[in-house]
Amino acid sequence: MTALSVNLNKIALLRNSRGRNYPHVVGYGEKLIQLGVQGLTVHPRQDERHATRQDTRDLALLTKQHSHVEFNVEGYPGDQFLQLIEETKPDQCTLVPDAPDQLTSDHGWNLTEHFAWVTDLAQQLKTMGVRSSLFIDPDVAQIKLAAGTGVDRIELYTESFANSFAAGNHAAVLAQYAEAAGLAQALGLGVNAGHDLDLQNLAEFLTIPGILEVSIGHALTVESLEFGVAEVIKRYLKICTP
Repeated sequence: MTALSVNLNKIALLRNSRGRNYPHVVGYGEKLIQLGVQGLTVHPRQDERHATRQDTRDLALLTKQHSHVEFNVEGYPGDQFLQLIEETKPDQCTLVPDAPDQLTSDHGWNLTEHFAWVTDLAQQLKTMGVRSSLFIDPDVAQIKLAAGTGVDRIELYTESFANSFAAGNHAAVLAQYAEAAGLAQALGLGVNAGHDLDLQNLAEFLTIPGILEVSIGHALTVESLEFGVAEVIKRYLKICTP
């Protein structure tokens, strides 16, 4: 089984576009929990252009009321972000190397450059009692370095798989991800995945054994406009729990 964690950033972005609390992010999260999702995710960026720090606090309280639902907070590990993690104590913190003005996450960590920093971050999260995950490309050299930092998991950045699937020529790229996931697991790392996964490509990606969690937001929100959120969650859960 692979846990489905729904990223609420696009719901927050819709809310922010009108200057009032509609759609209600926490209320939407509650609805998703009732529909059977195993996790909620937010990525509170520095400019709060979608999920805010207060959203993070509120969702932390919500998920603590539902012990079977994990809360994953992802983002760039600046001081303000780390303070938020220490305050809210999510189940998992996914470290992402994105710049403040970045449209969306588009690369994994370069641990050749940031090994010492990430090692320190992993220790800080361990001290907080928060599971650590590292956003990373399917690069065996980087995964070997990740195993030495002390992080608990990696999240494979899956845009290249999604692009190759859409182009109809994904076998070689999928094999690269399978090799990366297998190496990570052999080195003792849990493996998550996310970015541009959707109802069309997810089942194929999950032919890779042992993927613990997928985090999906943008595609799931768009698909919900067409099919309705209850139907979309039902379809995702069927893929994740065959």
